[in-house]
Amino acid sequence: MPLLDSSRSILVVIDLQGKLVQMVHRPVQVLETTRRLMKLAELFAVPVVLSEQYPKGLGSTETSLRAVYDSLSTPKYFLEKTAFGCCGDSGFKPLLQKARPGLQPEQRQIVIAGIEAHVCVMQTVMELLDSDHEVQLCWDAVSGRGEEYRRHALDRMAAAGASITNHESVAFEWARDKNHSAFKALSALLKEGQPQA
Repeated sequence: MPLLDSSRSILVVIDLQGKLVQMVHRPVQVLETTRRLMKLAELFAVPVVLSEQYPKGLGSTETSLRAVYDSLSTPKYFLEKTAFGCCGDSGFKPLLQKARPGLQPEQRQIVIAGIEAHVCVMQTVMELLDSDHEVQLCWDAVSGRGEEYRRHALDRMAAAGASITNHESVAFEWARDKNHSAFKALSALLKEGQPQA
């Protein structure tokens, strides 16, 4: 799979909501890494899609994460869904088209963060791959209730063709060169301290 290109990328943040997010493996790391990914998306003008699974039952997106999303000036899109996978909602693919107008599915690079790895994340990833998207999963921003659920889900998605990456690799691929105008801001963001479990 090729390196990420910021002009073809879309960050999709899946269902980091309410009580559920506190029940997953390493919730602090997942939330902090996802906040960083959204700030990186802002630096590189990468559109962000935020989804919520049945918020009436599961609650809204975690407060600090929602605050970062709300503050973004990069194009951003919100999807409230009842289907587990984002692609199961009829509104999702039109959002991807709006996010990257003129790009065909096979030209789009979807960067994934969210929960739960073995349910909503996996169904989203498998269907994106089926529709010819390139998918890169940030292992440090994807989790589920238990490390084994997470690990085996990542293995299955990788076997299906997704690329397993991390938020720092995403950042440096979007920048490509230390002379990129966003590199100093990127570097400062990554020096804020590593996310802890």
